[in-house]
Order: sequence, then C-alpha cells, then structure tokens
Amino acid sequence: MRVIAGAAKGRKLQTIEGLSTRPTTDRIKETLFNIIAFDLPQSNFLDLFSGSGAIGIEALSRGATQAVFVEHNPRCQRVIKENLMHTKLDKQSRVIGLEVPMALDQLAKEKGKFDIIFLDPPYEAGLTEPTLLKIVQGGLLNKDGYIIVERSAQIPLASIPGLRVLREKEYRTTVMTFLCLEEENI
Repeated sequence: MRVIAGAAKGRKLQTIEGLSTRPTTDRIKETLFNIIAFDLPQSNFLDLFSGSGAIGIEALSRGATQAVFVEHNPRCQRVIKENLMHTKLDKQSRVIGLEVPMALDQLAKEKGKFDIIFLDPPYEAGLTEPTLLKIVQGGLLNKDGYIIVERSAQIPLASIPGLRVLREKEYRTTVMTFLCLEEENI
C-alpha cells in the first residue's frame, strides 16, 4: 500500500497483518480521491475506523489542512502514527484512540467541524447507521461538507434522518456512498 499522489506521493505505508482490517484497494482509493480532489485543499478531514490511516494520509498528502484519525485498536494506532511520521504528515494530524462513538462525543464537545468525513466500519458489525446518526446529532459536519461511507454492495444503507445521498459509486463488491446534510439541517 502506498500514497498515490501529493506531497507524500509514492511513500509506502505499513498495514496491519493478521487483523480483520480491509485496506481500501489502491484502485478504489485512486478513484475516490479523483472524485474529491477539488474539495481537499484547506479541508478538515475525519477518518473513522482508520485502520492503517491510509485514507486520511492520502487526504493530507493531497492538501487537507488537518486530519483526525479515530481508531481504538492499539496496534492500528501505532501503525497510523508510524505512517504519519514516515510521510512527514504528523504535524497536521491527531490520532484519537477511542471507540468511534466515544470519539464522536468528544469531538462534538470540542465543537469539532469537518468538511469531509470518511467511514469504513467493519461491514457486518452494524456500525454505519449509528455512526452517521452520531455525526448528525453532534453537528460534526460543516454545512457544505459531506460524508463518504465505504460499504459492502451486499449491505444496503438505511435512510438516516438529517442526511441525503448525493451520489454513489459502485465497484464490484464495494460501494462508496456520499451523503450531505438535508437543507433543513444546515
């Protein structure tokens, strides 16, 4: 796995061996970042269920001002920090070592606001909808921002009060769903 473009282009990233993480493939990552390329400069990026941190690191490499990584697994946290040091993007980042619901509560208390929020929870764990609800309830998404959910094509995404689907990009077994705030929530 590597950084595809930007300031850290070509740098290899460590991954977590033996855990049930599913790193986003370079092909999917490249397509995703081509879609959001114009929104990245000067953005605040939130990477939930971060794993190795590859998505947030790519966002920083391509111009995001700041990235917050949320990952509760201590081994993954170490890998994220090592990847950030290796890419020299550590000064623009923060790693929160909590379960996602608790981290979202903490960010809401801090009045955190993000332009782009990426989440890639374990597909079968049923965490997507509760996480999206917490993001809306915590007011964590900027009014012009959006959320990207990576999910299995086999698992539909339930409608979330306060959010609407902007677009979906389907790959063979994976779907990227882009959501924004409904007008009345802005």
